[in-house]
Amino acid sequence: MSRNTKRPRHPGSKKAERYIQPSILLALKSKASYGYELIQEISKFGFVEGQAPPGMIYRHLRELEENGWVVSQWETEGAGPAKRVYQLTPEGLEVLSYWIDYMNSQAEKLLKFIASFQKTSEKAS
Repeated sequence: MSRNTKRPRHPGSKKAERYIQPSILLALKSKASYGYELIQEISKFGFVEGQAPPGMIYRHLRELEENGWVVSQWETEGAGPAKRVYQLTPEGLEVLSYWIDYMNSQAEKLLKFIASFQKTSEKAS
């Protein structure tokens, strides 16, 4: 690589937020949850480095609810402050299925691309 060529620090890193909504939907597929718990859960999927910013998560939750993909209600039982608990709707599950199909397609393309790179690297050695 020449000295004048800039190398990106993390290729594709700007696209990580695109996977926040399907991450939230997937986390809600297994159980209803509230914001902080969702932040913890979606960090396990690896699309966001470290803990996802709460403001970003709540913005996506509002959008998902406006689209009818999740519903929420206030939970006031138990100790501590009231929590807004989110639940996946049938429409949200359908959207998640579309995301999974898209991700599968992208994964296949990426694997094909990597295999092409490795094949040309082997020929060069």
